Amino acid sequence: MTSTDTASLFLHPDRNLALELVRATEAAAIRAVPYIGRGDKLAADGAAVDAMRAFLGTVNFDGVVVIGEGEKDEAPMLFNGEHVGNGRGPACDIAVDPIDGTSLTAAGRQNALSVIAVSDRGTMLDASSVFYMDKIVTGPEGIGVVDIRKPIGENIRALAKAKGKDVGDITVAVLDRPRHAQLIEEIRAAGAGTRLMLDGDVAGGINAARYETRIDMCAGIGGSPEGIVTACAVKAIGGLIQGVMAPKDDLERQKGIDAGLKMDYVYEANELVNSDNTFFVATGVTDGGLVDGVRRMGPIIRTHSVVLRSKSGTIRRISADHLAAKWLEE
Repeated sequence: MTSTDTASLFLHPDRNLALELVRATEAAAIRAVPYIGRGDKLAADGAAVDAMRAFLGTVNFDGVVVIGEGEKDEAPMLFNGEHVGNGRGPACDIAVDPIDGTSLTAAGRQNALSVIAVSDRGTMLDASSVFYMDKIVTGPEGIGVVDIRKPIGENIRALAKAKGKDVGDITVAVLDRPRHAQLIEEIRAAGAGTRLMLDGDVAGGINAARYETRIDMCAGIGGSPEGIVTACAVKAIGGLIQGVMAPKDDLERQKGIDAGLKMDYVYEANELVNSDNTFFVATGVTDGGLVDGVRRMGPIIRTHSVVLRSKSGTIRRISADHLAAKWLEE
């Protein structure tokens, strides 16, 4: 192997990385289980963060956290700019969400996930200065057909035509928030149905892009970090994602501009993540449409994960059994 070949290995995430990252999402999901339905989302998140950070430290890569947890209780954990991994592998940007859906976990509801997204170094948009983003996600049929600049009703009709479906058979996932009252009304007025989500718009976006689900589109304002994470997954599926920054006030708007973000601008998938080699890894905390949650089955703990990679266009599902005694001893 030439020195050039060797160097190239450290410029791009390699295919084995995804299987190592699964260990970190599995650990975070397992550690969150005792807090499911206990009403304490901070405790659940804290346990998942600690587990994910510990396992990421063993992974053979040099990751820089572009989207992280921030700092809690003056103890930095997976904060933006932190280096994770053992530093000996490929140079990557990384987005982490030890629990996407802490409120879902605390309430014992469905669709809570432990998530990691990875791309080549310097390719993830750092949208952390503006917390919210208006997003639209569809499967590949929406490419060149759906546009976030258009009214939602027009997009629904265009997508229905592209998919060969009646408008009445289109389902749009939307976060159940007061800010979406008008959007929900317009979706229903167009003749489509809604799937209202309590939380967890990463799963909503991915399910909108996948071909075998009942969700055709995900729309509305959610977290900017979740938008970047979803983009990593959508690029592996081949779907459509667009995002527009949605600052909550003039102060945040200016903060975003100062950070180099464009306001009133439609970010396409390649601008959210400018890489053709993205990974998305998720392990279910609670049962959901994307993956099943963690289960204790006698002496074992069973986890269900999904791994998406854009370079190969693959979606892999991983079911793993862990000896419960190993986790109880730690």
